[in-house]
Amino acid sequence: MKPFSLISGLAGAAMLMAAAVPASAETGVTDDTILLAGMTALTGSASNLTRPQIRAAAAVFAEVNDAGGIHGRKIEFIMEDDECLPSKGVGAVKKLLHVHQPFMIVGGGCSNAAIAQKPEIVAAQVPWLILGSTADSLSEPVNPYIFTTYTAAWMEGYAQLQYALDRGAKRIAVVWQSDAWGKARIDPMRKALAAKGIEAVAYEELAPDPTDTTPAVLRVQAQNPDAVIVMLFPKAGIPWLRDAYKIGFKPLTVGPSPMSEVDVIAKGVGTEDALSNFVGLSTVGYTTDAPEVAKWKEIIERRYPDSKFSSWHMVGVAAGQFTVEALRRAGRDLTREKVLNILSTLEMQPDTYAGPLKCTPEDHQCHKTLAAFAIKDGKVSRVGVAVPKR
Repeated sequence: MKPFSLISGLAGAAMLMAAAVPASAETGVTDDTILLAGMTALTGSASNLTRPQIRAAAAVFAEVNDAGGIHGRKIEFIMEDDECLPSKGVGAVKKLLHVHQPFMIVGGGCSNAAIAQKPEIVAAQVPWLILGSTADSLSEPVNPYIFTTYTAAWMEGYAQLQYALDRGAKRIAVVWQSDAWGKARIDPMRKALAAKGIEAVAYEELAPDPTDTTPAVLRVQAQNPDAVIVMLFPKAGIPWLRDAYKIGFKPLTVGPSPMSEVDVIAKGVGTEDALSNFVGLSTVGYTTDAPEVAKWKEIIERRYPDSKFSSWHMVGVAAGQFTVEALRRAGRDLTREKVLNILSTLEMQPDTYAGPLKCTPEDHQCHKTLAAFAIKDGKVSRVGVAVPKR
């Protein structure tokens, strides 16, 4: 597949310009351009989640260009489709690294593909800001070339637990779904509980697509928990909330990011009353109609008329802004070494997250403030934040 480019003929132009750059210039940098590149699923079943991320990052770069660029240079951004597949991902990133030769990679929306791409990027020693891949192994232990502005896999469970503890819960029950997604989260949750010296009062396993969860709800209710942490996708989470509501069981229930669109969950359940003590945690800090992100909603929907502004766009905006801030601080004498040094201590507040992005030399997982959303007075509202601790 041909790469999608923000600027027609960019690849060829960039390569031609690179040939005219003085020998001392950094790879991907000319007198008037900085070449960035990103790979993610632009097509395929995951593209509805990943394409908005990279498009939003591209929109940030385009806005910067329209405002004059960075230290006299415009950002050029090439995208390559990895279809969220390891087999496609390696070829896609090799093409970016060795044919287009960008200054920096801003991409990676699926963990399976990103894990396969990681050795190629590390070997090429190109800075990589991960857009939306969650696998812990991508950014932990610290690699000097890799940073992420998305929520790492371990964080969500820890944040769910922390949210419950911060509200006084002592008796914790955990409900999780019995597929690969759920299994990847239940062990970190057990570790999170153990780290706090807590023994869960109940662990309940659900099928990913159950029809009746009443027996499981009754078993958990019998243990009288203060809070229930649900590690479920909506297909399982909606029946859980529905059946719990039917029997009048409404403890504090803390949901994961797939259940953070609480208005959608309420529609699935059939009544907002069932969510009166439910919160869903999210990587992003605002609802899509919040005034704080109205600027980006207008930009995204103007630049991509086929898109409806979503939380996935907010993820891309944060990554784009973090990249731009690093490039700005690096100055006109731009080198990869400078950018890597800046990224390793960079702290800034993106427009779309509830808390700052903050990297340290010891920690390149730079986003750790998850927002909690609930329905209050008939509206989706941010009701708090959770910072995972381990």
